[in-house]
Amino acid sequence: MAEKRDYYEVLGVEKNASADDIKKAYRKCAIKYHPDKNPGDKEAEEKFKEAAEAYEVLSDPQKRQRYDQFGFAGMGGASGFSGGGMSMEDIFMRFGDLFEGAGFDINDFIQGAGGRRGGQRVRRGTDLRVRVRLTLEEVAKGVDKKLKIRKLVECQHCNGSGSADGKGGEQCPTCKGTGRVVRTQRGIFGMMQVQQECPTCHGEGKVIKNKCPHCQGEGVVRDEQIVEVHIPAGVADGMILPMQGKGNAAPRGGVPGDLIVIIEEEEHKDFARDGGDLIYNLLLDVPTAILGGQVQIPTLTGDAKITITPGTQPGKVLRMRGKGLPMIDQYGRQYGVGDLLINVGVYIPEHLSKEDKELVEKLRKNNNVAPDSKTDKKSFFHTLFG
Repeated sequence: MAEKRDYYEVLGVEKNASADDIKKAYRKCAIKYHPDKNPGDKEAEEKFKEAAEAYEVLSDPQKRQRYDQFGFAGMGGASGFSGGGMSMEDIFMRFGDLFEGAGFDINDFIQGAGGRRGGQRVRRGTDLRVRVRLTLEEVAKGVDKKLKIRKLVECQHCNGSGSADGKGGEQCPTCKGTGRVVRTQRGIFGMMQVQQECPTCHGEGKVIKNKCPHCQGEGVVRDEQIVEVHIPAGVADGMILPMQGKGNAAPRGGVPGDLIVIIEEEEHKDFARDGGDLIYNLLLDVPTAILGGQVQIPTLTGDAKITITPGTQPGKVLRMRGKGLPMIDQYGRQYGVGDLLINVGVYIPEHLSKEDKELVEKLRKNNNVAPDSKTDKKSFFHTLFG
């Protein structure tokens, strides 16, 4: 499979391009690679779909923000096209209005979508947002979650058609099923014809006379549904994963919306996170810091033993490679695993018995445990400032 190209590159615009610039660039690409102008050319068809995918993301402010921040990883592997595949017909139905006034008949243009009559409106379900809390252990491995969500689902009594007999609506008498009507209006250059959405069927091309009593002709009802979502390893707090087609069902058989999954990380009792690295604060007792030895520390996969060298200083950082979290790039691909960083501290007791104080006093009188005014001061500043 060919590597996905940057959406801005696909449309030939800069990252700071305005919404109008993006619209114009997409319109230019779509006209250039339209199947009617490139019959039998599979490469042109793929570029046509690629441009539509790029426009679908960059024309939506929220999706564009996610893409700018996280790249393809922020699209959750499914931008609205790549995750489930919108057909050529869906592309024309969603973006066909952009080509009005381009010097050709919009109906002729849309015929390339597979024969659907020009301009029929395909309703789209609304998106849903849900926050999912993950432990660091789940972030490390990735996880499948089953979420119980109250959402709009297809009405089972009419099979989503909205009509009582389950057969759908009848051809709209106003637009004859096209979803569009032509109005004649006066402009600065005289009388001109303008296509508009049909006011009777609101662009759907059909009207329902005998509505389903359970959904009132909408084809959808509200119900609880279990939705399974896959969350890949390495996600971060605040990351947004759109799950295509798992949002609200659309009226009368339209395109379902997306489920927007917002990642939240639970605070871990042992670790703090810094990108792919985990940070653990280890507090040593004074004898172990002086004499060295082995200590046990937690990791995400179980406890591990590390060796403390004699004379370990407070502030020293030990590193366990590969014991952190998976690291993913802007395209959602894993390129490595972070480390576990162990910040060493030394515990100084606040309350001592008389016998303990006597032992410490003996140590204080021993010049071997006193700091050297030259070398140890230099070592201290090196620890603080590198």
